Amino acid sequence: MRKRIFCILSVLSCLVATPAAANWEYSGTYLGDGYYSDDGSRFVMSVRGGASFGFGSIKNEVGSLTTEYYVNPGDGMVISAAYYDACVKGGGCDGFLYAGMGDLADVKPASDFSEFSFAAGASLGWTIPNRPQWRLEVGWDHITEMEYNQSPLFDGDLPLTGGDVSDVVIIAQSGSAQSKISTDIISAMAFYDFFDGLQKPVRKVIPYVGFGIGYADSKTTLNLSDLYGDLSTSVDLQNFGEADDYGVVQFYRSKTSSSNITGLVALGLSYGITETMFFDFGARVAYIPKIKWALTNKDDTRTRDWFSAESMIYANIMLGLRFEF
Repeated sequence: MRKRIFCILSVLSCLVATPAAANWEYSGTYLGDGYYSDDGSRFVMSVRGGASFGFGSIKNEVGSLTTEYYVNPGDGMVISAAYYDACVKGGGCDGFLYAGMGDLADVKPASDFSEFSFAAGASLGWTIPNRPQWRLEVGWDHITEMEYNQSPLFDGDLPLTGGDVSDVVIIAQSGSAQSKISTDIISAMAFYDFFDGLQKPVRKVIPYVGFGIGYADSKTTLNLSDLYGDLSTSVDLQNFGEADDYGVVQFYRSKTSSSNITGLVALGLSYGITETMFFDFGARVAYIPKIKWALTNKDDTRTRDWFSAESMIYANIMLGLRFEF
């Protein structure tokens, strides 16, 4: 008798659990008598990966930094004060005159930022009830390391004052940079999928557009070298490196972080494999106002801005999978 009661209870438990499971799996409101009303709302989850192209305008952020130069009036050759001192110690540099000093902040960068890399991301979100064309998503995107290597870093006209020769304008070349940048973006975005009805069609291409805002955290590294001898004579810059046997400062490898509010737009196509799975091919463009590179001292207690990338644009072309259930 006990075995029979146990079997009956087991069967009843399965019958009760079955509609409960169906209610959990079905995206809609239960009306009764076995009917559901689908409002089109879905939980959204997506992953993606692809290529990224970054570009921005490099700006000189050195600030006021005066450097001294010497000139040979005979052939017009100009050398920095550090090279002049080394030349004098070697018994040369006859005929050179003091040309004066100039502010390195006035010299323009040699080139702007432009580089390719890889990108990956993931998102979670929800389609709006009774407005399933609209998707709201919170996402994360990671742009892997891009390089910015430039020698000389700064290259341009530099007026000199206070020298033994009047009205001297030289073409100053300063520094050699080997640097990297990687960026993480946390975003909140709204998407509009172009389709009619409450259910996305299967095996059809669905265009979409999107827009949003985000928080961008960019990490940069900088290896600066004084190839032209104009930096090593600065007393302040000696805090950011160690002088070698020739008096040339070997700068420390410096790391810096930049945080920005960023704007994002998106454009793409999705293709329904099933009612809950979609291929997603699209472009996401992120605008970041400013990312900086800076020198740091040995224990990272002091920093000095050196250059920055302004109006930085990341254009990511990515292929992904999106699930809606």
